[in-house]
Amino acid sequence: MAVPTSEAELLAAISVTFDKLIADLAKVPIHRSREATLAGHVAATTMSPADLVAYLLGWNELVLKWLERDDQGLPVDFPETGFQWNELGRLAQKFYQDYGELSYPQLLDALVHVKQRLVGAIAARSDEELYGRAWYGKWTKGRMIQLNTSSPYANARGRIRKWLKA
Repeated sequence: MAVPTSEAELLAAISVTFDKLIADLAKVPIHRSREATLAGHVAATTMSPADLVAYLLGWNELVLKWLERDDQGLPVDFPETGFQWNELGRLAQKFYQDYGELSYPQLLDALVHVKQRLVGAIAARSDEELYGRAWYGKWTKGRMIQLNTSSPYANARGRIRKWLKA
């Protein structure tokens, strides 16, 4: 899929990749959802399908936090307060812990809900706001959203499909 350059393309990319991902995540047997046999987000580690969903949930919530802070005129601490871009493995571990108490069905429901909130937040923005100017370094707001939503959805789908086949 091409890199989105408009609100409509961004929403389509999120919709297409999410719908495929959630269908594959629904195929994970609940009794195997905490089985840490997927390649982890940190080299030489493993994670479970539930951890993978927690990771996506954490990133989606983080993107919403960025947008909300920006809307309020507050500084956005990319990627997250207390984390640098070279510490994304540690951030992934935080997401696993943040959502570790939720059951697998609860994680899936939360992921669907946060994706719906993201769609609403994107739909409330113009093409100019999303793609008309740089927001973080050279990246536009739309590109930062895409890099942290539809791209990870596609990556996660590849991981979970490989896991399901194994």
